This record gives sequence, structure tokens and C-alpha cells, in this order.
Amino acid sequence: MVAIAYSVAFEGLEARLVEVQCSAAPGLPGFAIVGLPDKAVSEARERVRAAFGALSIAMPNKRLTVNLSPADLPKEGSHFDLAIALAVLAALEIVPADELGRCVCLGELALDGRLVGVAGALPAAMAAAEDDRALICPRACGPEAAWVDAVPVIAPATLREVVDHLTDRHPQGRATPGVIGSAPPVGCLSEVKGQERAKRALEIAAAGRHHLLMVGPPGAGKSMLAARLPGLLPPLSPVEALETSMIHSLAGTLEDGGISRRAPFCEPHHTASMAAIVGGGRGAKPGQISLAHNGVLFLDEFPEFPRQVLETLRQPIETGEVVVARANAHVRYPCRFLLVAAANPCRCGHLADAALACARAPNCGADYMGKISGPLMDRFDLRLEVPAVGFMDLELPAGGETSAQVAARVAAARAVQARRFVDKPRLRANADASGALLDEIAAPDDKGRALIHRAAERLGLTARGYHRILRTARTIADLDDSVRVHSHHLAEAISYRLPFVAGG
Repeated sequence: MVAIAYSVAFEGLEARLVEVQCSAAPGLPGFAIVGLPDKAVSEARERVRAAFGALSIAMPNKRLTVNLSPADLPKEGSHFDLAIALAVLAALEIVPADELGRCVCLGELALDGRLVGVAGALPAAMAAAEDDRALICPRACGPEAAWVDAVPVIAPATLREVVDHLTDRHPQGRATPGVIGSAPPVGCLSEVKGQERAKRALEIAAAGRHHLLMVGPPGAGKSMLAARLPGLLPPLSPVEALETSMIHSLAGTLEDGGISRRAPFCEPHHTASMAAIVGGGRGAKPGQISLAHNGVLFLDEFPEFPRQVLETLRQPIETGEVVVARANAHVRYPCRFLLVAAANPCRCGHLADAALACARAPNCGADYMGKISGPLMDRFDLRLEVPAVGFMDLELPAGGETSAQVAARVAAARAVQARRFVDKPRLRANADASGALLDEIAAPDDKGRALIHRAAERLGLTARGYHRILRTARTIADLDDSVRVHSHHLAEAISYRLPFVAGG
């Protein structure tokens, strides 16, 4: 008899259905798993044996062969344990094969028969819904998977509970969705003393999802400003929350099984590898740029990142997705993020202060910023110098606009953009607009057109730089509640494109 259970194999965000076929045939006792299993899948034999022992089920004196079909698709991860165990139980006629065939199974087995939580429950639930099947997963994964209300989600704690459910001895109820994640506390913008121009740049970046580069001496407040950016961003829409949560589910970083409405904020260290930033490694997992999808990617000490890593950001910034190609994997992840980078002007950090600058100034500034290539620098919509804050300013009482006040203006500008792109679902912010659509929505008045033409000639703007100024000006006009882009909107946008000493 051949019994069949179902599980999934992950290819990027896609969960592909896998048939777990088990044959119990006469012959020398043995337990083989075939179908391109990795080490974790092959070791499922021992976990299944031990879990059966905990249930007082003896392994039969037969040759058990488990095939994971399609056999040419690599199978990775311990989440196949539950499907393998249930396929064996169905082949031994302990659980009904017809009931098992209506389920997708996901979960790792502990040696005592407990079900251990695994990554990817949310994409697995989506795949089960598309195939019109129920999902059986560990209790720890139930709140996460239950957000897909189109599929019945059963989340038992042990293998015994799964057997009791499938044999109708003790049916399990449907899992309930987890709570919506609450936003972590974020510092208020009013706590930042001085730096009014930097605060304005943060508001523009948040309103139109424009990439921002801040350059200034150590202690100027660059990291402090970036840390307050999540407090300016509006909550994710339901579609954005589902997209982001699926990526975090696959990476195993979804907290407490709850769909999060807060925009993610990722800040990898500058020693992070290319696979950690872009994605890859074992199983071609999503990287930091995908984990920051619909949120913020903050790269502090920007020139300290390896240049090869920085250059890989150029294509994802433009396309909003990244393709991780490996010999045995070719997967695509979305990565529409707001890039915020912070850098010192030189290695010592005091290029503008003759009393503190090193002996190599000003050449050290050119060498240090030269680590950022011209094409990458061109992709920043806002390039801002953040000056040092005087100690007299630090003694002033906290004041100025709060994050809530700025966030209200940002939300109003985002609402304008949502209405503007209502019939274009792939466009969600002004930073996404291009081509004829950009020419239509950001067409300047006569004074503005003359101004940007003069700026293009004097600053030597590339076509990309020209269009990024138009996008930024459109966002400034939205914050100003202006239907038309005027010359003062363009003037402010141009002021954020003044060149730094950068490499080529």
C-alpha cells in the first residue's frame, strides 16, 4: 500500500505542494527517504522513530520507502517531519488515508512526540488555501497561519493529538489568528535638538519613500534621527502587512504569530555579508533588504560596508525586487524599501574642523566618500549635510514639532498618493512613479521648468537625477497640499541634490 500525505517546499515566497508518498513493502526492515532530501530531511527517520516510540507504536518489520515528489525539487528543512510521520502511519493503516489526503502538514517532531514550531507557516497556509486543503501545523504556528481565513488551520501540540484528530477520537478546533503586533516605542522627533533641516528631510523621505543620505561628523545625531523615522510612517495597509509578514514568516522572525501593521525597521551592521543583506545562503533565504520590504533599511557607517555589497543594492533600489540565483535555487523576493544611510565625511570624521581633522585632509574625505560609487550616490533622492550640534544648543529645552504632528502631515500626503495611484496597484508612493506618469503628475510651472533646466546644466544632473528631483518636488507639493508643482517646491528638492565629494 502507498499512502500519501502533503507538505510544502519553499521557493522564495512561493510554497510548492510536495507529495509525501510512503510504501510499506515486505523485505528487510529499513527506512529510506528519497526525493532530493537535505540533511535535516534525512534525519527525520530518527525523529520519527523516537516519536513513534513515545506513542507506543512499534516500527513494522517491513521496508519503508518515503518519496518526496516531485523528486527533482530540492527539499530542505525539518518541517517535513510531520508529513513523513503521518504518511508512515497511513501506510500502516493507523490513520485514515482519505482524511490525510485533504490536509497539508507542516511541523518538526521532537523525540517525545511534541510538535516544534517551524518557519513558513503563513506561506504554507496560502498554498493550502489555493489547493483547497486544510493545514495541520504545530500549536506555535497556529496563530500565524490562521490569518489566512480561507483555510481551516489545525494546530495540535503533539503527534498524538494529530492522530486523535484524524481518527475522530478527539477532533481539534480551528486555530485563532494572533493579535496584531503593537508598534514598539519610538523616540519623539521633538527630543532632537536643532537639525531642523534634517527633520524636514526625514518628513519628505517618509512622505514619498525617498532614499536619504545623511553625512556629518560623529555625534551630530544622524543615527538618532534615523531611529525616529518609524514614528513618522503610517501603518501598513492590509496588503502591505500580508506581504511583509510572509517574508518574516519565511525567515522565522514573525513575532508571536501576529500580523504586524508596523513598518519594519532593519539596521544591519556594516560587517554583514552579501548574503545577509541581499539574500542567499542555505535555501536562498531573504536578506535584510527583503525583511525591510514596505519599511526602512538603515545602513549606518555607510562607506564601511564592503563596496561589493553596496553595489548589489543598485538594482533592487530601482526595481523593488531581488532575484537570488544559485546552482540549485532561483528565487525572487520583493524589496521595496526606504533606504536611509548615514556616513561620516571622512575616516576621522572631522573633515570640516581644521583643529580636529587629520593630516590627510581634505584628501581623506575624497578617499572615504569615494567608496560610494557615483551610480549609487545618484540613487539617493535626498543628500543632506548634518552639521555638529553646539553644546549651547544641547542646554536648550526640548521643543519643536512632535513625531505625531509630522506623522499627520505624512499620512495626509500618503493619502493623496493613494488616490493618485488608485488604479495602479504596483505604485504606492511618488518614488515609484516614472515615465509619462511622472511627467504628468510632476509637471512644473514655467518658473519651475526654467529653474530645473538651469540646475540640470550647472549640477550636471543625469537623467536619473533629473527624475528624482521631480519625484521629490511632487512629494513636497503634496505636503504643501498643492495640486501643481511650483518653483519653490523644485528649489527645495534641488537643495537636497547638491553634490558631495563622491567616488566614481
